[in-house]
Amino acid sequence: MIMVTRRNGSAFALNPDLIERVEATPDTVITLVGGTKYVVSEGVDEIIEQVREFRAAILAAAGQVTPEPHRPGHLRPVTDLER
Repeated sequence: MIMVTRRNGSAFALNPDLIERVEATPDTVITLVGGTKYVVSEGVDEIIEQVREFRAAILAAAGQVTPEPHRPGHLRPVTDLER
């Protein structure tokens, strides 16, 4: 999630995966894929940077995940030799 600020000063978290476009008209308007629009105080460049940092953090976290070793009783592929 990224933090943005409405023009009235209230802050809220926004899922950047739902952003369709960000425009400067001259106010910054964020349009979501469902058509919802938010007018925010942050500039277009700042929104882009926040989204970039959000996605980088997800990739960094994914690189730190280690797969669990196989434990009996869980689903696993069966080879032809086991049939």
